[in-house]
Amino acid sequence: MIDGTDLRHSFGDVSVLDGVDITVEQGEFVGLVGPNGAGKTTLLRLLNGLLEPDSGTVTLDGTDISTLSSREVSRQVATVPQDSSIGFSFTAEQIVEMGRTPHRSRLDWSDETDPVEEALERTEMLDLRERAVDDLSGGERQRVLLARALAQEPDVLVLDEPTASLDINHQIQVLGLVEQLVDEGRAAVAAIHDLDLAARFCDRLVLLADGAVQAQGAPERVLADGALETAFETRTAVTDDPVTGTPRVTAVDEESATGRIHVAGHGPSARRVLRRCWLAGYDVTLGPVPEGDVAAELADNLGCPAITVPPFSEPDARARADAEECWRNADVVVQTGENAGATALDDSVPTVRTGFDEAEQIRAVSDGGTATLVTTEEELLATVRELGK
Repeated sequence: MIDGTDLRHSFGDVSVLDGVDITVEQGEFVGLVGPNGAGKTTLLRLLNGLLEPDSGTVTLDGTDISTLSSREVSRQVATVPQDSSIGFSFTAEQIVEMGRTPHRSRLDWSDETDPVEEALERTEMLDLRERAVDDLSGGERQRVLLARALAQEPDVLVLDEPTASLDINHQIQVLGLVEQLVDEGRAAVAAIHDLDLAARFCDRLVLLADGAVQAQGAPERVLADGALETAFETRTAVTDDPVTGTPRVTAVDEESATGRIHVAGHGPSARRVLRRCWLAGYDVTLGPVPEGDVAAELADNLGCPAITVPPFSEPDARARADAEECWRNADVVVQTGENAGATALDDSVPTVRTGFDEAEQIRAVSDGGTATLVTTEEELLATVRELGK
């Protein structure tokens, strides 16, 4: 376990970390997320002993790291830096062999092939072992540094943007490998720029901003926390990735659109329209829709007001009144689903009773309201373009 308590650090007059607490347990993968300049790299350098904090302590399994020699620290902690430049024309295998240095005495340089061979194999570098690092791509050099860290056989892995130079295939491979190492009992802490990857592979996230921890916990909780939008100074939408089931974050331009759009429908078509309008920056409402409907679930994730009723039941008086108020306050009402007829945005949606027919919706919109009713995607696009002028 590695533990940092009340860590503070400045560079000259610039305070970078101000009272940070962080703990990484064995068998846990912790991701550091936050905007550029938040202090993620500085925190990692404090945790691996490369920097000494102005105040606060870092402990390895209860031992203050400042009382340990660099060799003792390196036997327990391995680092994969963000900068993959090497400086000398060593071969990939020679770089990986350097990971065994903390375990050798100066007089004992006997071959220890097993850890090196395993590290090369697990990072898929066997075919490149004889290549000079100068001839490798940035992504390949990053994998060499990861292999060197594995050859150290550490208890703790510290990684600074380990996927920054990698293509998507090797991003998944590297983080999947870290995940495997954690499952084997190691601890890992990594600064990760890609929030979706962080949510997919990390057990816990720590959000850093302005030199302090703004939120920490399970990925789905941290990414949905309002502190994320404050830290990155942008509006975000958090939804579930349809393939992995893990949280997916989308940044939204707050100034992209103004106006209110009400989605009167349900099912996949309403979900698609709701998402599109919200991402465009509009204030969106939904309903009435059956409880548990996919559009209702998305509205809940996005924080959009939704009027829900029990499945296969008529809306009660309250639901009708709420729906009519949404319609009257909207600039555009988008009618989706089977009630919109053959020209609907998606007329293949299975029938689920909402208690309103097209005539009633038109009447509700026109009775004292100023909204435009649209039923096709072409009408929606044309109307929102006009709305944005």
